Amino acid sequence: MSATPRHGRRRDTPPPRTGSSEAEVLRGFLGYLRTSIRAKVEGAPEPQVRTASVPSGTNLLGLLHHLAFVERATFLGERVTDWQSTFRAADDDSVADVVARYREAVARADDVLDGCSDLAAPLPRSRPDSPAPSVRWALTHMIEETGRHAGHADVLRELIDGTTGR
Repeated sequence: MSATPRHGRRRDTPPPRTGSSEAEVLRGFLGYLRTSIRAKVEGAPEPQVRTASVPSGTNLLGLLHHLAFVERATFLGERVTDWQSTFRAADDDSVADVVARYREAVARADDVLDGCSDLAAPLPRSRPDSPAPSVRWALTHMIEETGRHAGHADVLRELIDGTTGR
């Protein structure tokens, strides 16, 4: 495989300039990472978008599918019983399907966050078997989780068609 991208480089997008409050910084960076990983998946060709390019079986579409589950579990309290299975989109899911579900999960999570003014307060979710984390913890966790998988997505997309950049 050539070290030169087969297609032109994607214009790099620098980190966001956010407001000065902690909440504005955390939400600004989370939004930036959400947009970045979604952009890596949108327009990726079939079947490569779901083909594993590494021994672990990780694939580009599966990463975004997984992150939709993490958004819903973290901010909405939805239960996931088999995290490993969230890394695989169904065979009949198109890229557009997975992107739409991710957008919807993000929108629902943002609706919850819009009602949270105290970062130290627990998230307003109902899950009696598990106490809700603080808003601060949830935002930090989602930045870490999304950033980690956005890095994976960078490499996988470059292997697919040479597209690089954030």
